[in-house]
Amino acid sequence: MAFFIQTMLVTACSMSLTRTGILTPTIQMITATLPPTLTQRAPVGPASTTTTATPSVTGITTTKVNVRSGPGTNYDTLGMLNPQDVVSLTGKNETGTWLQIEYASGKDGRGWVAAGYIQATGMGDLPILTESGAIVGTGTPTGIPSRPTSIVVPAPLDNDSAQAPAVNIPFSPSTVGVFIYSSDISAPEGDREDWVQFSPYASPGSSSATVYLSLSCSGNGRLAVDLWQNGVPQPGLADLGCDETNQPLTLSIGQAYTIHLYVADESGGLQYVNYTLSIAAHPWE
Repeated sequence: MAFFIQTMLVTACSMSLTRTGILTPTIQMITATLPPTLTQRAPVGPASTTTTATPSVTGITTTKVNVRSGPGTNYDTLGMLNPQDVVSLTGKNETGTWLQIEYASGKDGRGWVAAGYIQATGMGDLPILTESGAIVGTGTPTGIPSRPTSIVVPAPLDNDSAQAPAVNIPFSPSTVGVFIYSSDISAPEGDREDWVQFSPYASPGSSSATVYLSLSCSGNGRLAVDLWQNGVPQPGLADLGCDETNQPLTLSIGQAYTIHLYVADESGGLQYVNYTLSIAAHPWE
């Protein structure tokens, strides 16, 4: 199972863990307990015939996606973006099937990604670009597709369990305020379930704490989520679904809680889910 962890802290440091044959999980420490607010930059000057206009649209990737040197799979790969990466959109091709983005390692600081892997509003206002980057017009092409069909493969096994969760994050007013965990599961083949453990904290004198959970998913399967504490299922997460944001959950402090994620229905062939789970001590903005 490939996964990615992002943790927001008060102190600035970083560390990484490596597992043979699996993508390297990364914990990033950022000097804030709340996520940053994205600020769009205003366009500067009139549009030209090159891709020098300041981007006015921000998008988010829904899955791993290649960045290419031009609008098509026949162009060279410049790199790869991870799920939930934020990108600045600077244009689109004539059919709207490819989007140009700001990408430092690309020519003139630009790259191209398939439109089906980007979530954004306002794409109709992006300039239409030729393959060379010249602006030929604006408008909303009719050819923007939904996410391209991909081959479903089983999620790699990671051997986590209720007794040995994939991660164990202790919240603290001086350390972790938010963490984000991304992974994938599949059934009946592959890694069927994931276990994510955390310990909430509360203000002095309080016996309980409220955390805020957000969940996003992709794939052809349906994700189910349970809450466990000391090996016993707990109420509170039965209605947590994909695309949920800032669902509050009040818990007793001094105890570790484990979130159990698994494929809800194993019928109908291989069911695959890629998900991103966020747990925050304050509402996620």
